[in-house]
Amino acid sequence: MAKVKITETVLRDSHQSLIATRMTTEEMLPILSEMDKVGYHSLEAWGGATFDSCLRFLNEDPWERLRKIRAEVKNTKLQMLFRGQNILGYRHYADDVVEYFVQKSIANGIDILRIFDALNDARNLKTAINATKKEGGHVQAAISYTLSPVHSNESFAKYAKQLEEMGADSICIKDMSGLLTPYAAYDLVKMLKSTVKIPIQLHTHYTTGIASMAILKAVEAGVDVVDTAISPMALGTSQPPTEAIVATLAGTEYDTGLDMAQLDKICKHFTPLREEYLKSGLLDPKVLKVDVNCLLYQVPGGMLSNLVSQLKQQGKSEKLSEVLDEVPRVRADAGYPPLVTPSSQIVGTQAVLNVIAGERYKLVSKEFKGLVRGDYGQTPVPIPAEFRKKIIGNESPITCRPADMLKPELDSLREAIRPYYEQEEDVLSYALFEQVATKFFEYRKAKKYGLDAENGDAAAKVHSV
Repeated sequence: MAKVKITETVLRDSHQSLIATRMTTEEMLPILSEMDKVGYHSLEAWGGATFDSCLRFLNEDPWERLRKIRAEVKNTKLQMLFRGQNILGYRHYADDVVEYFVQKSIANGIDILRIFDALNDARNLKTAINATKKEGGHVQAAISYTLSPVHSNESFAKYAKQLEEMGADSICIKDMSGLLTPYAAYDLVKMLKSTVKIPIQLHTHYTTGIASMAILKAVEAGVDVVDTAISPMALGTSQPPTEAIVATLAGTEYDTGLDMAQLDKICKHFTPLREEYLKSGLLDPKVLKVDVNCLLYQVPGGMLSNLVSQLKQQGKSEKLSEVLDEVPRVRADAGYPPLVTPSSQIVGTQAVLNVIAGERYKLVSKEFKGLVRGDYGQTPVPIPAEFRKKIIGNESPITCRPADMLKPELDSLREAIRPYYEQEEDVLSYALFEQVATKFFEYRKAKKYGLDAENGDAAAKVHSV
């Protein structure tokens, strides 16, 4: 048995899950050269919600963040999370946008793309996988792990085989809600190892309190790589602590070979940051507690922290348990999609609407209609015609690969962005988050010309510069 490798998540999923992706690039930079010395398999540093958050909340260019991280991390592979045809956004994009995004991600420093589809619809991974292979990147195709009457180890193994045949270089078990129990992890890894020849990686969350045990059993079953987070930013809705996993495996046949003294340097950097997040309220103690009920409602870590924050903003915090009870009912109605971005947000928002309206499906979100219509691909279970009619009326459902209905978008995007253009990557930022990116471009331009970037008039002044 080869030693187990570690992917560190503190630069991406860890803070996405705990503080709604608000860690800034400046908070990361001072420790990156030390992280590069640890000997991690990879640093998960980009993708997921980091892109949106940089533009929307932090007034940062996500591409610049990636370049700055790459400049400091010279020896360790950088990894990102990529939502298949959704890229990092919330709808399907045309193939030319997907291909160009992959090309630019790799050109700016990404080595490994963890590519998944919220519905485990392999058709939605095809373009991203082919583009990554073409650019010489490592394709880590992910299985969105979930529990339902129609999901089983056999169905996951069959999907993994399909992904391997499509060109995957490794497979990730993506357990976004911490649902993978220890013995289930052992059985699933065993089955995957006997089905595919490529390495298996496990990504899980501590939400339900069982993640460290699941990792240990997965290691015993032969898993190759596991995701962990440095201890100040571990536990709760984040990942198991890196140091604890390294110490657990030390001196065994699975020894990671990582040095605890070097990890302590990383820990010392993030400890005061954690205190600041707690003090500012960015880190809500609610997301740090063990929530075994998640085994019932299957809400992933990042979504749970966002849900808590959304309800708090609306002054409806007391409705959280009602909303969480409603989530599995909405999910069953929608054909048992795994709950991961964007399906988690779609199902979660619809559950909120059902609870707040006091009547189920009295109000229906545009995205939920899209999920039922087939805009996002094929749901694991076909949606009953009667329910579909209730949600979308007499509209015809989509049965092809949704992106086949999209025309190339890049040329029109380039035209639209002309007033703001500073780098090719801006076209992609605009493609994913049109309004948010435009606002950021205005801020950037105002800052560049020494205008008051925080001033509401800045945007108007920019156009005359």
